[in-house]
Amino acid sequence: MHSNIAQEHASAPRVSTFAQGIFDSLPIVIGYLPVAFAFGLSAVKLGFSPAESLLFSILIYAGASQFVITALLSAGMSLWVSALTVMAMDVRHILYGPSLRSRLGKKINGPKTAIWAFGLTDEVFAAATTKLIRDQRSWSAEWMCGLALSSWIAWVIGTGVGTLFANGPLEAYPAIEASLSFMLPALFLSFLLAAFKRQHSLVFIASLTGALAGLIFYSIPVAILCGIGGGCLASLRKPSPSTLTRNVTDEQ
Repeated sequence: MHSNIAQEHASAPRVSTFAQGIFDSLPIVIGYLPVAFAFGLSAVKLGFSPAESLLFSILIYAGASQFVITALLSAGMSLWVSALTVMAMDVRHILYGPSLRSRLGKKINGPKTAIWAFGLTDEVFAAATTKLIRDQRSWSAEWMCGLALSSWIAWVIGTGVGTLFANGPLEAYPAIEASLSFMLPALFLSFLLAAFKRQHSLVFIASLTGALAGLIFYSIPVAILCGIGGGCLASLRKPSPSTLTRNVTDEQ
């Protein structure tokens, strides 16, 4: 009798609180601070004021897309082209909410949902699904708000500090400034190497081909859109059974 009760307590999901959400966000916070610092530094260097740079992180909060939109606007691209480019880059976020919603067995709170939905970045989504599935964490809007809000605050603080260091303090340390400017390409390269598998090679080739074609024949925004479109179209192609069997054999 007592053993059954103990087993039920052991298998029960842990209670998720706002404080627990803040604790679960610490790995994201640690990762966000240097990248947000680099964004604040980059935005001011591109000609935006510290206040404008900070507003990008407060209102848009789009991570890598903020680097892209500031680069496009500083290069003279129109606001509409820049906005459409960033929207195309972030269209994957449409799937995050329904994916999380499918794992919940209860009615969600409207106002609280609006708060954590705004902060549903790639990293927050990954952390939330990991805790819900692997750690059997129970769902609560308070926990999700703690996870999302802490990550957003870290991004805003990192951006603000970066804008303060953009003009003056780092001029005596050119190596540090150069390494920070390379942080975003390095981040993308790490994602690329981590995701690269043989079965994904066609997607990478299609994306690269589309991006190069758009860059050569038109402009950077078109290159981004062509790269995204080429990768999406290539991912829709279903591999043949023989290819799947060969990939499984290679992995073993």
